[in-house]
Amino acid sequence: QVQLVESGGGLVQVGGSLRLACAASGRTFSSYVMGWFRQAPGKERDFVAAVNWSGVITYYADSVKGRFTISRDNAKNTVYLQMKSLKPEDTAVYYCAARPSPVEVTRTTGYNYWGQGTQVTVSS
Repeated sequence: QVQLVESGGGLVQVGGSLRLACAASGRTFSSYVMGWFRQAPGKERDFVAAVNWSGVITYYADSVKGRFTISRDNAKNTVYLQMKSLKPEDTAVYYCAARPSPVEVTRTTGYNYWGQGTQVTVSS
């Protein structure tokens, strides 16, 4: 069992930065692929980024490439999402999630554990 708790969301102006953190419980954190997804009101939950167990391999949605960076610290059981050059369209609830398999990491299916989400609002 893995429990995930996100933090770091908030209100930021266009062009600003935020760093989200997701703290995980459980001794098997380092064996999971960790992902970030986001969901805007009335829209589906979309993939943002993912990182493999070691932190070496990362995946990004085209919409955030070059602006967002995902990383993890297995010693702290934490995964991060550094967000820069934020745009109004980045406004959403951001969720972290964990899955055992590195296959199809951009899909919500396969992620066994989800956090409760943290709101990110980018004002223009």
